[in-house]
Order: sequence, then C-alpha cells, then structure tokens
Amino acid sequence: MSRRIVSRRGLIGTGAAGLGGLMLSGCDRVTGAPSIQHFIGHAQSLSLNAQRFLLSGQPLAREYTAKDLSPVFKANGSTMPSDDAYQTLMDGGFADYRLKVDGLVGAPRDFTLADLRSLPVRTQITRHDCVEGWSAIGGWTGVPLHHLLAMVGVSPKARFAVFHCADDLDDSLDGSGQYYESIDLFDAFHPQTLLAYSMNGSPLTVPHGAPLRLRVERQLGYKHAKYVMRIELTDRFDHLKGGKGGYWEDRGYEWYGGI
Repeated sequence: MSRRIVSRRGLIGTGAAGLGGLMLSGCDRVTGAPSIQHFIGHAQSLSLNAQRFLLSGQPLAREYTAKDLSPVFKANGSTMPSDDAYQTLMDGGFADYRLKVDGLVGAPRDFTLADLRSLPVRTQITRHDCVEGWSAIGGWTGVPLHHLLAMVGVSPKARFAVFHCADDLDDSLDGSGQYYESIDLFDAFHPQTLLAYSMNGSPLTVPHGAPLRLRVERQLGYKHAKYVMRIELTDRFDHLKGGKGGYWEDRGYEWYGGI
C-alpha cells in the first residue's frame, strides 16, 4: 500500500476517533443540539464515503500469526443470554440450533450448525478493536457470509443484512432489549466477513457468542454481533427497533463503525 494511501486513511481514522469521543463523552446537551447532530451525521457520511473510496477494491484487514494471539480475549457485552429459547438450545449443546436467513431473498432457508460447518471455511487471525479503547487478537473460523448469501439468492432490492441476536439487554427503546446489528452489502460480501463458530481452534464459548457470531473485521467491536439467530436481508432498517440499524446505534453510536 502506498505511503499516500496510509496517510489518508490515518487522517480519516483520526477524524472518526475524535468524532466518536465527542459522541461518547456524555455531553448530551452538546451532542443533542440540532446543529451538532447535523454535523455528526455529515461527518459520518464523509467518513463512510471516504473509506468506501479507499477500500473499493475490498482489501483485507491485517491478519496475524498464531504467536500473536492475545493471552486473554475479553468477553464484552452480554456473556450469558437470559432468553429461555437460547437457554434450551445451550442445554442441548446447540444441536437444535437453526440460523434463519430470510427477507429480500429468493430462497429463504434455515441452517443447522452441521450445515454451516459443511460449507467453505475460512480461518483468520485479526485484531478486535473495542470502542471502549481496548484491543485483542483472536483467531476465528467460520463460513464467509457471502457463501450463504449466494445460496439464498439476494434480491436486487436488498441493501442491508440485519443480524437478530439472542441476547436481551435491559433499558431498551422498544421494551424488548434484543440486540441486533446491521451492515451493508459491501461489507456483507467482503471475504473476511465471517459467521464464526470457532475461536482460537475451539468451538465458541457462550461468553464469546456461541454458537455463531459475526466477524466484520474492518469495523469496531460493537458491530460484531454475538448469538446470531437470524439474518434478514432488507432495503431499509428505519422501521426496526429504534430505527438506527443497531442496538448501540439506537443509543447514539455511529452506524458505520469503520476503523
């Protein structure tokens, strides 16, 4: 990669970090002002468009070697979903787990874990960057999302993949607290975007998202949804939950968490 490209990407990252700090600083009176909200939205759009331009060839996020694995990979957010249906699946070793893929697709389908493990596999060792400021390197094995999307036939009308999860958090906007996330199809078809069922050579543990979690390596940790139960292809997400495209986005985080 040229020195010029690195410099431009660093500039974008610095701007995004500064903007994120403003949003998450707790200064609600400032960030709630219409002029600031307009600025934030405009800046996020510029960041997204600039990164899309720089990453138009779908370059890979940096990958590491086994000797780089972090001795401890923090389990953040939910670590044990309280949902009764999830608890039943967990007690049965996830033998009855089904991943539903539907929405704007030609052939909606359910996948068992055995189905997913029979599909083309990818293993990658990458760095996880949390919005809280910590990072860790982990190894992930799973099926690239684009294989599933090819199998169900994505409609030309679809723009986003929405990940509906089993973890139910308190203090939700709609009363359910159910975690969800979304990415656009540009990231959904990236070769490193995985539905991971293994971490560091072993099946995912519950704290790390068993039986299936999303890995979208060029975005911050809150985009890497755990306990994925359903993937919905859609042309919009303003009608879902709080309308911003994700649990934390509904609470003020940026929808595009690019790094």
